[in-house]
Amino acid sequence: MKKFLAALLALVMVFACTLSIAETVDPETIPDECEATDGVFKLAFVTDVGQLKDKSFNQGTWNGVKSYAAANGLTYKYYQPANGDQATDDDRYDAMKAACDGGAEVVVCAGYLQAAALEKAAKEYTDVKFIFIDGWAMGLKNVAPIAFMEEQSGYLAGYAIVKEGFTKLGFMGGGGGTNPACCRYGYGFAQGANAAAAELGVNVELKYSWQYGASFSASPELEAMAKGWYENGTEVIFACGGSMFSSVVSAASANDLFVIGVDVDQSYESETVVTSALKGLVSATEWAIAKLYAGEWDAIGDAANNLGAADNAVGLPVDTWSLEKWTVAEYEALLASIVNGTLTIDNTVLEAEAIQTAELSNVTVIYE
Repeated sequence: MKKFLAALLALVMVFACTLSIAETVDPETIPDECEATDGVFKLAFVTDVGQLKDKSFNQGTWNGVKSYAAANGLTYKYYQPANGDQATDDDRYDAMKAACDGGAEVVVCAGYLQAAALEKAAKEYTDVKFIFIDGWAMGLKNVAPIAFMEEQSGYLAGYAIVKEGFTKLGFMGGGGGTNPACCRYGYGFAQGANAAAAELGVNVELKYSWQYGASFSASPELEAMAKGWYENGTEVIFACGGSMFSSVVSAASANDLFVIGVDVDQSYESETVVTSALKGLVSATEWAIAKLYAGEWDAIGDAANNLGAADNAVGLPVDTWSLEKWTVAEYEALLASIVNGTLTIDNTVLEAEAIQTAELSNVTVIYE
């Protein structure tokens, strides 16, 4: 993981950020609570659905905020919209308003569900800069959208797991099939699995579902579904959706089987995790915040900031994976082919049942 984190931190170099980012501080050691003697918190984070400490998307983004703040002596605070996974646009706007009224110079908002509230807040607080993680341009110069090429990371995970010898796969996605990031992860995963299966001359089964994942939360229903998959032959499930991870891990542990993590390296959370499909949430968040303080906001405000393998922003954690048959050298060669454009991966956002129409020669998709 150290090698991958170093590569992700190189994102700062790629985009010529002029501010120093602390590379040696573990974000988890930075307190979540920050004291501000004047009551002003200059960096703010508004969580997506789920908990701050979801061991995935929220936590990774928050770590980026904390890391930049700690390295540059800035105050910081997180805001969780009211009503948890049932939060409304008004709840999200209220959280953003509280952040702006609290003196925030930058408000980092995680997740596509923030869009309507973020647009409203950005139009009202024109002097505040907003970073929209997993977002898109809104025609507002004070909003910098940061998106990732999750299809590349998903492809690498799917390819690796089939090369490792798994042929009974599962994908459980968050967002109910309408979250672009999870859709890209899932479609990339299917493409990677198909490519590896074709090379090996084997057929792969892929169970594919958005059930019980709309809120990205753990639930007894989700755990029961995952347990049923494992008991009926599924060997490994790509748990793609924040706190959903804990339900899938519980089911895997009960059956001595395996999980693929998402967004951050989740191997530290469970021995069931074979590998994780990563995206550079910490480094990308740091990089975007740094653009403001370097006087370079215009380069990212209302721009298409779409980060992938060529930016060291997606990949697999080679130092912590438990793969034994697919080597790091083979991984690096495949990653290089994505970087140099030899290998291109379809990034079509496939919603709901559309995965069933994908042309996959060696993968049979069982949509549930």
